[in-house]
Amino acid sequence: MKLAIALMLVVTLQAQTRSGADRLAQSFQDRILTESTAALKTDDHISMYETLVKAQPEVLHYRNLLAGAYIQKVRESMDYSYLDRASQILGEVLAVDAKNYEAARLRTEIALERHDFKLAAQYSKALADSAPNDSWNWGTLGDALTEMGDYDGAADAYQKMVNIRPDLSSYNRAAYFRFLYNDTDSAVKIMKMAISAGSPMAENTAWCEVELGKILLKTGKTKDAGDAFQSALRRFPNYHPALAGAAQVAATQQEWKTAVSWMLRAKQAAPLPDYSAALYDYYTALGDNKEAAKQKDFILVIDQVGQAAKEKANRNIAIIYADHDWNLDRALELARNELEVRGDIYTYDALAWALHKNGKNEEAAVAIKKAMRLETPEASFYMHAGMIESALGHKAEAAGLLKKAHQINPSLNVKELS
Repeated sequence: MKLAIALMLVVTLQAQTRSGADRLAQSFQDRILTESTAALKTDDHISMYETLVKAQPEVLHYRNLLAGAYIQKVRESMDYSYLDRASQILGEVLAVDAKNYEAARLRTEIALERHDFKLAAQYSKALADSAPNDSWNWGTLGDALTEMGDYDGAADAYQKMVNIRPDLSSYNRAAYFRFLYNDTDSAVKIMKMAISAGSPMAENTAWCEVELGKILLKTGKTKDAGDAFQSALRRFPNYHPALAGAAQVAATQQEWKTAVSWMLRAKQAAPLPDYSAALYDYYTALGDNKEAAKQKDFILVIDQVGQAAKEKANRNIAIIYADHDWNLDRALELARNELEVRGDIYTYDALAWALHKNGKNEEAAVAIKKAMRLETPEASFYMHAGMIESALGHKAEAAGLLKKAHQINPSLNVKELS
């Protein structure tokens, strides 16, 4: 482990202030268009920027603002048609001005959203070379390197980001990184700092509250997790990941009808296969096999659409299939192909689980060790490792791993521990 990881935030958690010139520049830039309109919804921002672009199409800055609003809309709705619109706008801007910094910055975000992490890293490095004091470039570089499994490189990038600008964007990344390295207390503390730092965009702060809730839920602090999800919903009503979090809290308490209610709202806001998979489990627990079958059918259709679009990688669907013993060949295909795009611990976990469900336990054991190399407190990792060891006949090792999974998250499904 590099020294940068070990020292992550030891210094930067102390109070830091930006220079007066830096604060002035940041507050002056787009003050009228951002600060005075911060309370507007993203749809209102989009409408406003579309009007400005029509009125003054020659002003590239307005086009960039519109592209940025479209990217924000993707975060809120998971409607990737907005990403295509943003990409088209940025392409037009860069065709006119190849060195347009705003457009280049946003182009990096699009690469990340499209899971082209190598390209995002390339863009980020180029931007960081030209503007090393822009913390955002180090953040997107860290994001790309994390997804690629280069945790040492990501640690360096995130440290530079926090050093330059300790704010919501840098704190939430630092918190996630501390969770990856099994420092849950620091992760919670720093994520709360991100929330306190706030953002003009309510969704950004709500996102941090959801991330806090996820950390708490994964480590068995169910009540605190529920409070975090509810706080996110008060800040940004109908926010789909917060709704899903509230559903998961109810599910840990076996309040299946409540869980269904929350998760249906999440799926209505963003029809993700993960939400349908959860609904399948909740309806099954209620004995409502008809509604459960509808959720399964939805997932299969999503995958069929993906196959028609030549989608080869999707670790989320791979995990769903492996969890439920559906389409196991496809699960392994999706997980293997994901590894060509990502090299992070979550991809190795998905691969290990798909390999195990396909009876390839020797390969699964290799993959799950790579998933667990940071000792991340993901109970599912330990559960998967335990099941793999059990299949290999290593009963003592399996029992220890399953016990550890339950220690990390006591609400883990007990049936899977037997």
